[in-house]
Amino acid sequence: MVKSIAGLARLLATLLAIVAGFVAIPSLDVALALVVLGIIAGLGYAADQAGRLFLVVLVLPAVGTALATIPAIGAQLNAVALNVALAAAGVAATVIAMRLFNNSKEDVTGLSAMGGSSGAAAKA
Repeated sequence: MVKSIAGLARLLATLLAIVAGFVAIPSLDVALALVVLGIIAGLGYAADQAGRLFLVVLVLPAVGTALATIPAIGAQLNAVALNVALAAAGVAATVIAMRLFNNSKEDVTGLSAMGGSSGAAAKA
């Protein structure tokens, strides 16, 4: 269920990023919508692909700047690249938060396991 919702959020973010790059949507805060959709899409993201994701977040603004030099359509392509980077940043935020949560959970589990084993050794 989570994978389906995350996939739908990723699809909506991609479509919104492209449409908003070419057409102004005055009644919608596009940046906020893209980040929220990215955060939701991040719930289905595989942690082993995080390096690639972070690279996308860093490189897309530079790609957009390069695309901006194309006459007649460059500004729109730059906007699309920046919009996709916003959504990817939302995904990255979720991946980072999940990694921090899992690390903290493992640390607490490790502490409780250490406390249990030292207590048994003291009784013996």
